[in-house]
Amino acid sequence: MKLELLEILRCPKSNQLLSFVQKENITQDLDSGFLVSQDNNYKYSVVSGIPRFVLENNYADSFGMQWNLYAKTQLDSHTGLNISANRFWKATGWSKNELKNKWVLDVGCGSGRFAEIALNAGAKVVALDYSSAVDACKRNFLNHPNLYVVQGDIYELPFDLDTFSYVYSLGVLQHTPDPKSAFMALPLVLKKEGKICVDYYEKSLKSMLLPKYWLRPITKRIPNQKLFSFLKKTTPFLLYCSVLISKLPLIGNTLKRVVPVANYHGILPLNTQQHLEWSLLDTFDWLSPEHDHPQTSKTIRQWMNDANIRDIEILKAGHLVSRGKK
Repeated sequence: MKLELLEILRCPKSNQLLSFVQKENITQDLDSGFLVSQDNNYKYSVVSGIPRFVLENNYADSFGMQWNLYAKTQLDSHTGLNISANRFWKATGWSKNELKNKWVLDVGCGSGRFAEIALNAGAKVVALDYSSAVDACKRNFLNHPNLYVVQGDIYELPFDLDTFSYVYSLGVLQHTPDPKSAFMALPLVLKKEGKICVDYYEKSLKSMLLPKYWLRPITKRIPNQKLFSFLKKTTPFLLYCSVLISKLPLIGNTLKRVVPVANYHGILPLNTQQHLEWSLLDTFDWLSPEHDHPQTSKTIRQWMNDANIRDIEILKAGHLVSRGKK
């Protein structure tokens, strides 16, 4: 853990400053120990240089498992493509120049697919996740001078108020227990005039008919390892069926939606192995999460207004995006 990170961290329970206490017989600087609040009432572990403000097991376990197994699959540096970059810049509407040397908070970082884009723009990126995906993120950008990794809870962000110039959360809030409360926590750590961008699955009659919504009541109760193993065996066949159906004239692209598998053929320029891995990960992402709460444009605009965000824009950029300025 870096001293620069310690300066902006706060106890999520009391909002007090935190001090680092080293474990006995440990010599690594800030890599292993505890963060203790000023009144000594709260103590948090630092493991492998990552401050841990949450319990080891939580509702995001499925995400931690998948991103540690496939840590590099969706990184642009691994695919040789610009899929994550294109989504990031289209969703945020920001520019590389404005992010340089600014404090940026990535909420729900996973293994770091979007953190990589902000880092490449020269930002100081705090990558936060509720799950053990933080370990994959740190490994992916080991020793990067501008990356700061934190395992924390979106409902109790462990940062000082008005800290970040930019805050984004892509592909995350719909998987929290209470998306509105999760969103409302984000502007608190955003500086005045700071910019925010979040996205959600869109709630519509068409989307609610997707097979994931009638399968999830069953699949989310299956242990993550068993479900992942099952999908690893069945995804190649399901993907083959989906691709085959999509070739039917007129109705193919609509009919393929009944097959419960993520299919990016004709959408993303992936090779055969990449198609298979992305399908596996995103199908698991459909079926395993404990929570899945899509939203409407009207609802997320109201949330932005309630949070005193101005210059509000609502658009579709992969998912349903809301962005604006504090």
